[in-house]
Amino acid sequence: MLQAYRDARAYTDGFSLDLPRVVSLTEYILAFYTTPLFKAERLVLTMLVAKPSTDEQARVLAAGDTDAFAAWTVEGRTENQILMCDYQRKTRSWLMCEPHCTGVTRLYFGSAVVPERIHSNGEVYLGVGFHMLLPFHKLYSYALLRSAARRMLIKGGNRGKEG
Repeated sequence: MLQAYRDARAYTDGFSLDLPRVVSLTEYILAFYTTPLFKAERLVLTMLVAKPSTDEQARVLAAGDTDAFAAWTVEGRTENQILMCDYQRKTRSWLMCEPHCTGVTRLYFGSAVVPERIHSNGEVYLGVGFHMLLPFHKLYSYALLRSAARRMLIKGGNRGKEG
């Protein structure tokens, strides 16, 4: 789902890891947006841009019953992936899960940042803030992916119990 942004010369990235169990997109979305790490981001969004969200709203998004969550709207969704667009239309967040081998699911999380401008010489400008925050963005993105995976491992090993 990020290919159109790659083609438009946006910054894109993607991180993956294998989870030793079968996971649905619904479960992945819910785990991702309800981890303690992402809840901190949700708090910041509430305070800075008045875009509050709850775990229940994350459940509704995960179930496919809404196209909006916090500062994002659904730009695209298939059986195994979702692409979210921020309210300023500057960034995209992508989640995908796919069976990798028997009993293993590969989880993906990626981003796209739309260029502020493309110069006549073809050079892409993403903004000074983007370049300053890129190392943090990469660490944070992988931490979000690991946090969601950890949450699913805990819940998967304790079906029926809160983890």
